[in-house]
Amino acid sequence: MKILVTYYSRTQTTARVAKEIQKKLNCDIEEIIDINKRSGVIGYLKGGYDAMKSKPAKIKPIEKNPSEYDLVIVGTPVWASTMAPAILEYLKENKEKFNDVSFFCTCGGSGYDKTLAKMEEVADKNPLNNLYLTKNDIESSFDSKIEGFIKNIENIEK
Repeated sequence: MKILVTYYSRTQTTARVAKEIQKKLNCDIEEIIDINKRSGVIGYLKGGYDAMKSKPAKIKPIEKNPSEYDLVIVGTPVWASTMAPAILEYLKENKEKFNDVSFFCTCGGSGYDKTLAKMEEVADKNPLNNLYLTKNDIESSFDSKIEGFIKNIENIEK
């Protein structure tokens, strides 16, 4: 199975999870780049507002074509109980190209259920599986949660 991990990460927390998934699956990876500046307090507030209003971000053109992969794993931080605007745009732009999808999100503690449901709605695909990691998961050890997510994918391959 050919797999691609795509993600957006403002603080590198989601990037850390994406890179761990990519390493364990030995697959391709691509960061989704938001053209808007999201750093600092103003960037944080503007990003949360845009997410709350479901306003997609302008993103840099992607390099990897999702249609060339059997499975695309999409990761996002949770902002205002939904996905980051860059991932909203990525899903909208590419939903016709996905063969199968899985989603993951990182969050301070809540909102992941709404985020994962919204990702499914926008992608117009039932995900093979989902993963969410809270701040507590990430600060301790998230290996067991990632291992379960990976095992589900490997079981699908068989």
